Amino acid sequence: MTHRPKSFRVGLIGCGRISDIYLTTLAKFNQVEVVACASLEPSESRAKAAQHGIPKACTPEELLEDPGIDCVLNLTIPAAHAEVSCKALLAGKHVYSEKPFVTDREDGKTLLDLAKQKGLLIGNAPDTFLGGRWQTVRRLLDDGAIGKPTGVFAHVGTHGTERHHPNPDFYYQPGGGPLLDLGPYYLTAMVFCLGPISKVAGMARRTFDKRQIENGPRNGAWMNVEVDTHSLSLLHFESGVLGQMTMSFDIWDSETPRFEIYGETGTICIPDPDPVHGANDFHGPVWLRTKETSRWSHQPRPTGRDFWEEIPPVHGFNENSRGLGLLDLAAAVEENRAPRASGELAFHVFDAMDAIARSGQSSTFEEIATTCARPSPLPIDFLSPVKDPAHAR
Repeated sequence: MTHRPKSFRVGLIGCGRISDIYLTTLAKFNQVEVVACASLEPSESRAKAAQHGIPKACTPEELLEDPGIDCVLNLTIPAAHAEVSCKALLAGKHVYSEKPFVTDREDGKTLLDLAKQKGLLIGNAPDTFLGGRWQTVRRLLDDGAIGKPTGVFAHVGTHGTERHHPNPDFYYQPGGGPLLDLGPYYLTAMVFCLGPISKVAGMARRTFDKRQIENGPRNGAWMNVEVDTHSLSLLHFESGVLGQMTMSFDIWDSETPRFEIYGETGTICIPDPDPVHGANDFHGPVWLRTKETSRWSHQPRPTGRDFWEEIPPVHGFNENSRGLGLLDLAAAVEENRAPRASGELAFHVFDAMDAIARSGQSSTFEEIATTCARPSPLPIDFLSPVKDPAHAR
């Protein structure tokens, strides 16, 4: 196993709800050390530092000026991602950001050019494709379990975030919406499994002009909706694979949430009974059916194989492991390679989503100007022993 340093020092900007799982994951491993946290609200950063044992709470400006910080973990709201990442790069620090990568295409190009100019790495969520579930899917594909892939399908239908998020406003403002919020999980998984996308077509609608918060201290308050909340898309991959995707905040319930990859000799299915924490997560079942066990097969099916064969995972990270992409970025710095959850991958995914949105207005297929390398699988023995032996895999 490759030796990795214990001194990759990280500063967190953005101390909101999502930061807790990042900090919990990172605290388990020696590869990184979160040494500072910052937000626009000083009391929020002080509380986060106390909660997770972070030695320094400060302003974003103070964090960026700290010469001892190697990397900024950017967990701000989507509209601020590009600005904060740019400031971090200008300060000479690597960046790992939440999704989406940017909300404007020109910002994405600027960030990648700046990182290259500075000799710095950019990593970006989602990193769920590094989890045990998606690594199992990739292994099945690489082993030829369904033959040559021919198609992919993804559907996630929720009725928004207002039932569980106390401050869901930003999901319905520019930079939000189901395509930019949920799309990165599914499109990133598709690129990891099938390679880059070449062209897309899309349709979308905004079903409600206002939505009501249904939890927390603002229960009953109304929000304006400024983005489309139901998105349909068609996808054409460079490999020739064809795909379709539904991302919606307007569906009360559905029997179809799932992710499927079709091949010449079988199907891989990610069942997704809970669309909020299903295929956009690190863990969960992976089902396989081949032509021999298909319902259309004339061959008798063995007992217990009347439906799908569940494939057991052999990889780690079969729990919520947000932050895994940042751990891989730390390893990439030492190994002088690109991180798997890279800025190039994130920008390609954003480019595809941006083109889907444009297609809905132009009623034409949109060519994708960018491409990216298909990320390599994560080694089964990735990462050295964790800090707490009780967490060891």
